[in-house]
Formats: sequence, structure tokens, C-alpha cells
Amino acid sequence: MTAPDDTTGQDADRTAPPTDVSAARASVTLLERMADKLGARASVTAVFGEPVTRGNVTVIPVAEVAFGFGGGTGRETGTARSGDGGGGGGGAGARPRGFIEITDDTATYKPIRDPWVDVVAPLATLLTGILVPRLVRRLSRSRSH
Repeated sequence: MTAPDDTTGQDADRTAPPTDVSAARASVTLLERMADKLGARASVTAVFGEPVTRGNVTVIPVAEVAFGFGGGTGRETGTARSGDGGGGGGGAGARPRGFIEITDDTATYKPIRDPWVDVVAPLATLLTGILVPRLVRRLSRSRSH
């Protein structure tokens, strides 16, 4: 609300209009709705899928699930400026991590490995085993000369 300024006789914006409060409340409401919708999807079946049974073996898929959301609000004050604000966004993702295999008397977790790990780790070990001794020999020769 604006009121006459005692010293200049001009209008001056001294208090926030009630719409600023409603914009902030709208942002909070939006965030609450987003959290409710995403939270409803983050259930046990999102992490542990539906079990599949064949014969005497039951397999339960396992995934890593993550979600997040955020939002904001804004306003401008002053005699020449006006503004409002709000906004929000969110997302969710899931990645398979492995499965639980249940037989008659045991349950075993079996991770799903990235195939590149099986290639890169041995290759890095091999290169380190070859290059480090050569580097040590080269450094020791340069110090002795």
C-alpha cells in the first residue's frame, strides 16, 4: 500500500502489498504438492521391484532411486518498480543396481556391474605395472648423471 510522504508530498512504497504474501504462499503450496507427488512415487517397489518367481527361484530387482525439488519466490519494491514471483521444479531418477536371488534356503544379492569396470580396472593395473618401474629407472638414471 502507498501513502503520501510527509516530506515531499509524493507517494512512497513503504509496505509490501498483500499480494507478496500470497505469492510466497503459492510457492510454498506448489512445493508441498510437488513433494507429495514425488514422495508417493518413491515407494518400496521403486527400489525393490516386483518379485518374479520361476520354479524354486525368486528374483527381486533392486534400483537406486533419487528425487529432488526446489522453488523460489521474489518481489520488487519501490515507487517505480513492480513485480511478483514464484516457481518450482523437480525430478526423479532410478538406476538398476542388482537383484536379490532367493532360493529354498538362501538369499543372495547380486550387483549389476558396469562392463567398463571389467575392462578399465585391469587395464589401468597393467599400465601402472609397466610404466611405474620404467619411470623409476629413468629418474634414478637422471639423478646419477
